[in-house]
Amino acid sequence: MNMLLKQTLTASVLATMLAGTAFAAPAEAPPAFIKRVADGLITRLKADHNKLQNNPAAVKAIVRQNLDPFVDSQSFTRIVLGTYATNQNSTAAQRAQFEQNFRETLIENYGSAFAKYSNQNYSMRPYKATDSQFPVVTLDFSNNGEKIPVSFQLVDKGTQWKIRNINVSGIDLGLQFRNQFAANVKRNGGNLDKAIATFQPDADAAVKK
Repeated sequence: MNMLLKQTLTASVLATMLAGTAFAAPAEAPPAFIKRVADGLITRLKADHNKLQNNPAAVKAIVRQNLDPFVDSQSFTRIVLGTYATNQNSTAAQRAQFEQNFRETLIENYGSAFAKYSNQNYSMRPYKATDSQFPVVTLDFSNNGEKIPVSFQLVDKGTQWKIRNINVSGIDLGLQFRNQFAANVKRNGGNLDKAIATFQPDADAAVKK
C-alpha cells in the first residue's frame, strides 16, 4: 500500500470517528429520560415499601442501583467545590477524594428523600425546550396533598443525559451544598483535606433555607 493511499485511509477513519463523536447525542428527550429514571426508582421503592421501613441500607442500595448511574457526579462536584474546583486551589487527588465522598453521601441524602415519597405519586410539568446546554425537567411530587417541585438540571454526556444538579422547592441544592462546604472549610481552619474528610452535605438543611 503506497503512502498516499495509507494517508487517505487514515484520514477517512479519523474523520468517521470524529463525526461519530460530534453527532453523538442522547436518544431520549429530557422529559422521557427523567420519567424513565423516576419511574424506575419509584417502582422499586413502592414494590419494596414494607421491607424498607427502618432499613436505610436497603433504601441506599435501591438508590445506588436506580439513580446513581444517572447522576453526573463530576459536574455536581465542581458545582459544590466552587472556587476549590480549580488547580490553583486544590489538587487532582483532593478533587477525586471529594467526589468519592460526596457521591456516597449524595446516595444517602437521595435515599432519605425518596424514601419519604415511596408511596406517593408525581406529575411532570410541561417541558419547555431552550437553547441552554443544561435543560431542566420539573416533577411535582405529591406529599399529603402538598406538591413538592423537584427540578432536575441535565447535561448531555454524548449517549445519554445525566443529572448535574437538583432544585427542590426553588432551592438550588448544588449552591446550598457549596455554602455548606465553604463553611466546613472555615471550621477546619482552611485545611482542605480535613474539610473534605468531614464534609456531610445536608439536603434537609439546604431545603429549609
